[in-house]
Amino acid sequence: MKYHIEGMDCASCIGKIETALKRMPGVSDVELNFATETLELSLTPGAPTQASDIEKTIKSLGFGISANTGQQTVSAIDIDSDNQMAPQDKRWWQTQKGKQVVGLGILMGSAYALSLLFPAYGIWVFAIAVIVGVFPFARKALALAKTGSFFSIETLMSVAVLGALIIGEAEEAAAVVFLFSIGELFESIAADRARAGIRALASLVPKTAILLDTQGGQRDVPAASLQVNDLVLVRPGDRVSADGSIVQGASSLDDSPVTGESVPVAKTMGDNVFAGSINIDGVLQVRVEKTAADNTIAKIIELVEQAQASKAPTARFIEKFSRYYTPAVMAIAALIIIVPPLAMGGDWGTWLYRGLALLLIACPCALVLSTPAAIASGLAVGARRGLLIKGGSALETIGKVKTVAFDKTGTLTEGKPRVTDIVAFTQEYLSSQDQGSQGQDEVLALFASVETGSSHPLAEAIVSHAEAAKIVIPVASKASATAGKAVHATIAGRALAIGSPVYAADEASISAEQQAQIEALQNEGKTVSVLFDEQSREVLGLVALRDELRDDAHEGVAQLKAMGVRSVMLTGDNRLTAQALASNLDVEWEAELLPEDKLRLLNEMKNNSKIAMVGDGINDAPALATADVGIAMGGGTDVAIETADIALLKSRVTDMAHLIALSRATMTNIHQNVIFALGLKGVFLITTVFGITGLWIAVLADAGATVLVTLNALRLLRFKGAPPLVTAPKVVK
Repeated sequence: MKYHIEGMDCASCIGKIETALKRMPGVSDVELNFATETLELSLTPGAPTQASDIEKTIKSLGFGISANTGQQTVSAIDIDSDNQMAPQDKRWWQTQKGKQVVGLGILMGSAYALSLLFPAYGIWVFAIAVIVGVFPFARKALALAKTGSFFSIETLMSVAVLGALIIGEAEEAAAVVFLFSIGELFESIAADRARAGIRALASLVPKTAILLDTQGGQRDVPAASLQVNDLVLVRPGDRVSADGSIVQGASSLDDSPVTGESVPVAKTMGDNVFAGSINIDGVLQVRVEKTAADNTIAKIIELVEQAQASKAPTARFIEKFSRYYTPAVMAIAALIIIVPPLAMGGDWGTWLYRGLALLLIACPCALVLSTPAAIASGLAVGARRGLLIKGGSALETIGKVKTVAFDKTGTLTEGKPRVTDIVAFTQEYLSSQDQGSQGQDEVLALFASVETGSSHPLAEAIVSHAEAAKIVIPVASKASATAGKAVHATIAGRALAIGSPVYAADEASISAEQQAQIEALQNEGKTVSVLFDEQSREVLGLVALRDELRDDAHEGVAQLKAMGVRSVMLTGDNRLTAQALASNLDVEWEAELLPEDKLRLLNEMKNNSKIAMVGDGINDAPALATADVGIAMGGGTDVAIETADIALLKSRVTDMAHLIALSRATMTNIHQNVIFALGLKGVFLITTVFGITGLWIAVLADAGATVLVTLNALRLLRFKGAPPLVTAPKVVK
């Protein structure tokens, strides 16, 4: 049986649902995927449990459920309107939890105003607000208890609030309910944003395709309807609608959504193309080889879902602690109230007073705030520094990583090709009489003239370089292109062309010396373009381009090394490029990787330590999801940013060190808060039991612990970043 579950905000929701279902007779093989909100289970025929019982149980826990029938989804929830908005389309204030927060805020504000106008009735007004606010949580706590989760965080919170209400601290009880509701809302928003990454992946494949019939006619059809062996037309600027092979035409294709290759790849008849790739400059006819359900993007989506589902559900710290803390405190309070009067003839009123005081001291307000207060401060200071962290779990985990895997293109590098070398070979055509900078300038001017008007990234890089150098670019005529191979133009009456070394080798005369120079540049990981005269077949010069390292890449990697964190570079680019850049950075590397290869390597590295993955491309989405922490560069694709746990909005490699330092500072702050909260309570628990301190001291102890925890958490707002690198002083002789 398959279901769709709504309202799961954190990994602990999985445990609550699984615990409830496993207690039901006949239910087995329960598999719940938090990322896709899908539930699969087996139900034994003839078992006492019916499908309606499963739906009723899950709804009683506060979750929505609908039965997945394969082709359509039949809702098991009452729908009030045919125009009901999809959950992912709602604003936060339109959701059930958003309405609850807004309602509680209005109720608490009204209670505070009425208490000022009618002080004598203030406590009763707050009491009404507390009862209304805590009712949904208490009802959920009761349902969880009935299904096996006896000491959930809802139970912990409900007991704390009702305990505070009983001893007259209605204002504090109301504040706890309100803050807890806000925390639940934040988790819901974070969960929806995480799931948006999967929806964004599907949008990469165009919704329509141009289908060619046997007579050569064209018609627009849904891309999802394409079948194997269909023939589709892909125009310049279009995204490829399906995985297939080229049967007619040639072009350069931007495969970065799939392979991460930084430079467009020239493809012609017989070459394979991927769904989602961008056709740059030629018209192609492609034969479909895979349906929409089996194409490359669909596989990437599946990898993301599997990676997110494979993450072990980690319950919140307070949820784990409450399994022991809540029953222990309740048992101790009950014993203090009952045992002394029965066993020692004590006064019932005195010991009831002490029991309630103990319950107030044990009220986990400070403990509940200890983690989220520090996390909130950490997230705030991170956002101020351009570190978008999508929740406390990611902030906690990143400080524990021992290995950071970097995608190369757009992460360690700029993601844009730059001109690195200009070589002038001949003086017969050039007006200059030397091979120096003036000769290079004239070669660059000819390159830019031929490339003017082309939208190819390499052409744009060459023209931009010439303009930045203030080179006068000659006017070209009769410009044309051989798709995926070369560009042509006539300058001063001579026909010139620019192509790859392979194309130039067939169309021009390349000497052994020139070939050696080309190979030397390629061995440095550079892409080489050759300028030659089409009539005389003479090679005039070379331009080499490379996607260069970010300005702060060296410093960023060095900072991580100083913090005891290992760096590894993973890329879909060729081995020569990867080796040249990795040697420059002094990092380990792996090259020519497809998405599944990156996934395999990350899983191998995860066996030894916690690992973070930093990327910016669509092809990085599965790796970002499977790593302990996925980190996206802010200048990358929306898909990478949505899939990742953290986004570096300023696209600085050095921010990785700041991120890890912030996480470690936050965790230190949390540990201090827990010690404050439990230590202070421990002291006053003892003094209260022996009658040394009374109710007012109990209230002060609880409030004092809360204030200490809050003030300590606020210290994180002064976080200054990772310590700067210490360089050895220069010795002056």
